[in-house]
Amino acid sequence: MLNRRNFLNQTALAAVSLPVLNVESFSIPKRRKNIGVQLYSVRVEMNQDAKGTLAKLAKMGYNQIESARSQKGLYYGLSPKEMKQTCMDLGMTLRSGHVHVDKEWLKTIDQAAEAGQEYLICSTMPTSGQTVSNYTEVADAFNKAGEQCKSKGIKFGYHNHEYEFDTVDGQILYNILLKNTQADLVHMELDLGWVIAAGKSPQDYFNQFPGRFPLWHLKDMDLAGKKSTEFGKGSLDIGGMLKNYKKSGLRYFFIEQEEYGKSAFDSLEYDINYYKKIKW
Repeated sequence: MLNRRNFLNQTALAAVSLPVLNVESFSIPKRRKNIGVQLYSVRVEMNQDAKGTLAKLAKMGYNQIESARSQKGLYYGLSPKEMKQTCMDLGMTLRSGHVHVDKEWLKTIDQAAEAGQEYLICSTMPTSGQTVSNYTEVADAFNKAGEQCKSKGIKFGYHNHEYEFDTVDGQILYNILLKNTQADLVHMELDLGWVIAAGKSPQDYFNQFPGRFPLWHLKDMDLAGKKSTEFGKGSLDIGGMLKNYKKSGLRYFFIEQEEYGKSAFDSLEYDINYYKKIKW
């Protein structure tokens, strides 16, 4: 019996005389064609020319967008509706956004709903303190934030850095968040680069907490300087990580480049070209 991919490939070949048919579009799984970018990678450029920067990213092949807080607000000087429409006009989807859970939180949720986002991701711990009690309290706050987002049709999540993997009183602080948050309310965005910078293994987390990581920040890491670098130049096995997508629960990934060899655009173009050669 033919599987779906073989069936579609044979159908495409049989119809080769039709000039509008793109055989490749039938043979590449959707998960591979959804290529995301975290706009912190082009933070300076977005503040200078948001629409022009998005157009350049679209031309490279990026089609899933995750925004970040900026000097001009959550949408780089654009209104939520303008940001949504700009992405749509370019064939992109504003999928997610990095925000803070602060005194403007309820307004942030309303803006995300207006922008049509699927996810709102808290990008840093809302209260300070590398203690078990603080992380336990934050987990409770995240569950509440998840409920508030869910009421507006949005999924709430948290993005890690390196410090969450400190061990305090025999417990890894990040694990406290995982164990004390509801999987249907708090969707973890795993930054693979910072996981390995902390001396941990993303695969171990996929195995220990399967399905908890629907979002990734996919970036390579120069461990000597603890800086992001272009794909294939650091210590992260990009292809190997992507093969763990099922156990992770991966739905979307966002390429992030915090530092650059030449420029933000050069690095992001290098990354996407590297990615397109990976089979997973």
